[in-house]
Amino acid sequence: MNNIATLDQQPLDAVIIGAGFAGLYQLWSLRKLGLRVRVVDAAAGVGGTWYWNSYPGARTDSPSNVYQYWFSDELLEEWNWQQRYPDQQESERYFNYVADRFDLRKDISFNTRVESATWDDSTRRWNVKTDTGLTLNTQFVITAMGPLSAPLVPMFKGQESFKGRLVHTARWPREGVDLKAKRVGVIGTGATGIQVVQTIAPEVAHLTVFQRTANYAVPMINPRYDDADRAAIRAKYPETRKAIWTTFIGFDIPGQTRPFFSIPADERREILEALWADGTLRLWVAGFAEVFFDPAANHEVSEFVREKIRERVKDPKVAEILTPKDHGFGTRRVPLENGYFMTFNRPNVDLVDLRATPIECITEKGIRTSAGEIELDVIILATGFDAGTGGFLAIDFRGRDGVSLREEWKKEVRTTMGLQIHGFPNLFTTSAPYAPIAAFCNAPTCLQHQVQWITECIDYLHKNDRAVIEPTAEAEQRWLAHHDEIANQTLVAKTKSWYTGSNIEGKHFRLLSYIGGLPAYIEACDKVKQKDYEGFEVS
Repeated sequence: MNNIATLDQQPLDAVIIGAGFAGLYQLWSLRKLGLRVRVVDAAAGVGGTWYWNSYPGARTDSPSNVYQYWFSDELLEEWNWQQRYPDQQESERYFNYVADRFDLRKDISFNTRVESATWDDSTRRWNVKTDTGLTLNTQFVITAMGPLSAPLVPMFKGQESFKGRLVHTARWPREGVDLKAKRVGVIGTGATGIQVVQTIAPEVAHLTVFQRTANYAVPMINPRYDDADRAAIRAKYPETRKAIWTTFIGFDIPGQTRPFFSIPADERREILEALWADGTLRLWVAGFAEVFFDPAANHEVSEFVREKIRERVKDPKVAEILTPKDHGFGTRRVPLENGYFMTFNRPNVDLVDLRATPIECITEKGIRTSAGEIELDVIILATGFDAGTGGFLAIDFRGRDGVSLREEWKKEVRTTMGLQIHGFPNLFTTSAPYAPIAAFCNAPTCLQHQVQWITECIDYLHKNDRAVIEPTAEAEQRWLAHHDEIANQTLVAKTKSWYTGSNIEGKHFRLLSYIGGLPAYIEACDKVKQKDYEGFEVS
């Protein structure tokens, strides 16, 4: 880490919070403008989510050909992806390569957590304080914490009494956890829980999976790449680069264009079978748009996936517990799986339905449900995150006139396009609520777009001898109204999930991510820029 004493005294142009996908690219981009920039990250290394989430089985479910940076042709040529869906180790190696390739570490303070950021009306600058005693004075603050950076660690009654090992997947020890021949319990069956369960089942003595909500999932096909594969993928990079900006969710695969019910039933089935067999998220993100809007279409696709789940599980009673019935396919996060459902055919795996037998407490020996105590050596919490808002609420942001972001968001979570917040001048946000990145966009695609918009905005201010930018209350309200109008037409906005904040007690029920599609979002952002940041106060 750079000399803290000198950093404390030198004013900066920008402080970036987070050294993951957005943070590293934002640092590179602002450096290109010749600005003095400092990145601050609580981790000991780069990678963001791919530093913290080192639990067994962690991997992307976006293909590597779109899960990467596009700002450097040399990087695209140099980096060799090993598989379609990189695991955590490969993703972390990629970020370390990027940090070294572009000499980014010299401007990053690791093991440093931002505690507060306070706007000074008199100087029109931010003061950023950290847990290490480092205080930074800066013109701009840019958040790059990621939408899933605040783990939800529930406090079960008696949790502190457990004599074994208890660990959350998002804070998995870097040295690992010995699970061999252990009795392990996993609480949670979302995307992370699915990856953990299917990975550790063969090595543990006994695995007990505690499920509150059954989840749809699509089988992953994850081929390894050789040089010929990589050459073929690279040959398509110009085409891929263009495609990711024009598809609904920022992938390089177009969606179905024919209306769902205009297709004969037998042909619809053939299409669904082909989408299912693709080994990607195509069934969800590039299938039929009606899945998100039309209850009848959603029901048919949901029944198709339910049938596939039942085919994979031998015990009909277990299959019924694993089959979602309280929500339709695609209205909650759809993960990829690699043998998850078949894991429950193993003799050393049990499934506990928490709807039928809820957890009463954690004991010294394990977990007690209403059906009795289950003795365990290790408890793994795959309980998710305070999505979208948690990373922001962990920091005491104070804007104009000392207004607290925490207090404001208790009333209502508000942003302008997920890029700025009224009342917080020169605070730029990535992965914030009401942008697609919070749920409905391939993260690298949307993050790179947001970073580019922020960089161009800062460049605009400097070229026009301006110092401060802030969205108006009216512009913010217009964006929220637009967001709600689109969201409320969907089945997603009516479904309880972390998408709508229902996994957090007391959190307002509202779709947190813009679901109008990436092209519409880019168009809205471009219009603001082309009209000299209309709807923003610039001074």
